[in-house]
Amino acid sequence: MTISVRLNEEDTELIKAYAEIKNISLSDLIREAVLEKIEDELDLKAYEEAMKEYKKNPKTYTLEEVKKELGI
Repeated sequence: MTISVRLNEEDTELIKAYAEIKNISLSDLIREAVLEKIEDELDLKAYEEAMKEYKKNPKTYTLEEVKKELGI
């Protein structure tokens, strides 16, 4: 699939220069950046949900307790 993105000249030159420095194609750079952004947002959402649950029940477990519970 092909996706087009419109950029001003300054942004284009910056992105091209960065890709060149990193020795990767523009496609790879942009794909990795977008996927990383999505992953960061999903991680933040998971964190926020976990914190909400923790605030409802602030019980914590030691590593040893977790190992025992999991049988490892």
